[in-house]
Amino acid sequence: MMPRIETINEKKLVGKRLTMSFANYKTGELWKSFMPRRNEITNNLTGDLISIVVYKPKYFADFKPTNEFEKWATVEVADFDNVPNEMDTFVLPSGLYAVFDYKGSSADNSIFKHILGMWLPSSDYVLDDRPHFEVLGNKYKNNDPTSEEEIWIPIKERK
Repeated sequence: MMPRIETINEKKLVGKRLTMSFANYKTGELWKSFMPRRNEITNNLTGDLISIVVYKPKYFADFKPTNEFEKWATVEVADFDNVPNEMDTFVLPSGLYAVFDYKGSSADNSIFKHILGMWLPSSDYVLDDRPHFEVLGNKYKNNDPTSEEEIWIPIKERK
């Protein structure tokens, strides 16, 4: 699976967040708290949902399933003028990304093993210290093998 390489501009996002680890994975809890309230966000730019993961700088170099990261359930907005109670803002910085069009169940993490373990080491890129994210558009179906999403991996050119 080959990605397309894209540079994005900064994005403004509004949503909810939780700190978790792969050993204490709370993604379901995060989305269950966000989805009933997502329509309270009135200035979204698209109907897409955006799942963001913010890893600490050395997260992958010293990987352990108990290492914590911050995960967000968000939508992109025009501005931060009307943020619902108990939701937060997030600015996704501009930068270079490898974008993988993924079809399959969100419960199957083998795509990430492929990206990080096979594609990235053989590419002209290395991971950049910026958020990773998935765009969950109208073809996304949670835990369904026919689901489609975009996986955005932050990269920079290998030196």
